[in-house]
Amino acid sequence: MKIESYQDLETWKLGMEIAEDCYRLTRNFPKEELFGMTIQIRKASASVPANIAEGYGREGTRDYIRFLQIAQGSLKETETHLILSRRVELSQPQRINPILEKCDCLGKKLHNQIRSLQRKLE
Repeated sequence: MKIESYQDLETWKLGMEIAEDCYRLTRNFPKEELFGMTIQIRKASASVPANIAEGYGREGTRDYIRFLQIAQGSLKETETHLILSRRVELSQPQRINPILEKCDCLGKKLHNQIRSLQRKLE
């Protein structure tokens, strides 16, 4: 499949899926977490596909790589908040673990995408 837009990227699609999952998950968090864990998870997860898209829209490969690395960092932040939410029992493991599995898959895809772009620069 030819990539004509950032929306064609597998990493962006999976990032959007994770962000959607996180928004749905946090709907059931206690109201006192609205300005705590809820907003942290939502912001971090939404940042992942946003940075993939922003990087794609940049002119140079180096900038693109930098934004993919930022997306990778936001993904790790999302994972950390999800793990903490599980540990403090804001949600059940069976609701959080599938999202963490998607995060792991996306992390590998981003790593491969970054490496591929770095090889282009060499």
